[in-house]
Formats: sequence, C-alpha cells, structure tokens
Amino acid sequence: MRFLEYVLAGLGVGVVFGLFGAGGSAFATPVLAVLGVPGLLAVASPLPAMVPAAFVSARRYLASGNLDRRVARLAIGGGVPGTLLGALASRLVGGDGLLVLSGLLLLGIGARMLVPDRVGAAARCATRRENSAIVVGSAFGVGLLTGLLANGGGFLLVPVFVLVLGLTAVEAAGTSMVVVGVLTIPTLATHWALGHIDWTVASGFAVGLIPASIVGARLAQRVSSAHSRLAFGTMLVGFSIWFLIRQLV
Repeated sequence: MRFLEYVLAGLGVGVVFGLFGAGGSAFATPVLAVLGVPGLLAVASPLPAMVPAAFVSARRYLASGNLDRRVARLAIGGGVPGTLLGALASRLVGGDGLLVLSGLLLLGIGARMLVPDRVGAAARCATRRENSAIVVGSAFGVGLLTGLLANGGGFLLVPVFVLVLGLTAVEAAGTSMVVVGVLTIPTLATHWALGHIDWTVASGFAVGLIPASIVGARLAQRVSSAHSRLAFGTMLVGFSIWFLIRQLV
C-alpha cells in the first residue's frame, strides 16, 4: 500500500511538473512528508525520477519551439556550481527546517507571479536577457537554493525566467525542463552519497512521475501563457499556505 501511495503521489506531481516546468521535487517533498516520509528523505528521494522526467518532457517543448537554448545553456553554466555548493551545505540544516523553507519560498514566489508586471517591464527584461552575466548569476543563486533544498530548481527557475528575463510562461517551462534535468544530476549524486535517498520511495515515485510529466507537457501546449502564469502562481500560493499551516501547527 505504501508503494502505491508513492506511485499516486508521482502521478499527481508529474502532471504539474510537465505542465509548468516546475514543482516536481518542490511539491513532492511536502506530499511525501504528508505520507510519513522523514524530512531529509522526503526532500531527496524524488530526485532520481526528476532527471528522466525532465529530459523526456523537454522534447515536447523543443518540438513546439517553446525552449530558449541560449538561456538554457547559460543557466546550466551558472546553476551547476551553485547546486554543488548548496547540496554540500544542506547537511548543516535540519530536515524540518528545509521543509519550512520550501513552503516559504513557494509562498513568496507564487505571490509575485500573481502581481502584474510594471509598465516597461518587457523592455527591461529583454535587456537583462541579453546580458549573459545576469543570466549566469541568477542561475547560480537558484542553484544554491536548489542544492540546499535538494530540489530540481524549476519552481525557482520559472519565475526567474518570467519575471527577470521576460520569457513567456510556456517558454520558461520548456527552458526550465532542460536546466532542471542537468541541475538535478549533481544534487542527486551529492544527496545519494550523504545517504538521504530512500530507494523504495524513489522507485514508486518514479513509476508515477515519468509518464504523468509527459501528459502534463502535452497539456501545456494548449494553455495560453497568461493563463499558465496565473494558474502557476495561484497553485503555488494555495499549496504553500496549506503546507505551512500543517507544518507549523
């Protein structure tokens, strides 16, 4: 029964991940915690499923032209070293602290996604997008948090791509998929070495996540960018409030 619960959790999270290019391990951590998986194991055990799910889903976005290859390359260049540093620092933070931090980040990012952009934001974003140092530096910061939280990074990358670099929500999702797949590899290796992965949880979660993420990626091509951004922000806010209340109370 426990294994089936992990599969069902993977199915639900996989649709969200494929649809928004984010939320794979970010949502998986609190969901697995609710199922009784201990803090650090709930944080790291979803990672083995993230690599194949990210690359398989990214193919759908690439085929539809919703993937910025230059931004993806620069984000990988900045994100990988940040991820390694963050993963090594994760042993200094307790599992419960990581869970609460995940919830707070989701809440803040979701709220910002719901706020309309200011006048002239598109032009400023285009300028920042052409500045390679900004793209690499932003990805490095995301990588630090990604490694610390044992997270794929999509729930941070998508808002950065949309709010800082000006990609549409669908382009951000597709670009995030590639970066998440790469950033997850060093994070997975580090947390595996630290003994933070329960492979029974990881395998059950993968059985559900991988096919469901493909379904989500197909659905994403039928949703407008405006609706996708609104849905993503609303989902982050609602989920994070519920999770924080549960953790703190």
